[in-house]
Amino acid sequence: MSRPPRARESVLDAFEAILVADGERAATMDATARAAGVSKGGLLYHFASKDALEGGLIQRLAGLVDADVEAIVSAPDGPVRYFLRSSVMADDPLDRAIVAVSRLAQGGSDAASRALHEMRQRWVDALSPHVRDTTALDLVLLVSDGLYFNNALGGDAAAPVPTGAALDALIDLVQEASRP
Repeated sequence: MSRPPRARESVLDAFEAILVADGERAATMDATARAAGVSKGGLLYHFASKDALEGGLIQRLAGLVDADVEAIVSAPDGPVRYFLRSSVMADDPLDRAIVAVSRLAQGGSDAASRALHEMRQRWVDALSPHVRDTTALDLVLLVSDGLYFNNALGGDAAAPVPTGAALDALIDLVQEASRP
């Protein structure tokens, strides 16, 4: 009898959660198996090594980025507006995957670093046709980075993330400055 596919996702969920909460060093195979509620053998059935587990998480990120790029290019309010609005972290699957893969990259994973660069390039490719030039693209990307970073700081940020009308006004300003 084959194992349900959900077990594989549960292992990835556990690995991702450990990376986000405690960092790369804490995300061992044993800790992942415990957090997923599977035996070490159950973990090894799905991921034969930590490299394979990291590869599974990177593959998850790639799938989420595919969906995000599709949402960017098809957004009714426009790609730039969607991209900036979605730069405010919402603890959604994409946010968690980005943070987890970032933790792997910080721990020295070349594959994770490449995945983050590829993600950024996918966003660049999706946004480029909708901005005036590379300087305008830089503006959009840097504002996005700032929103994401300040949101990660939480309520203690010196410059809290704007919400509601203030976020709309910021997006309007960036959109006006970057419009082709």
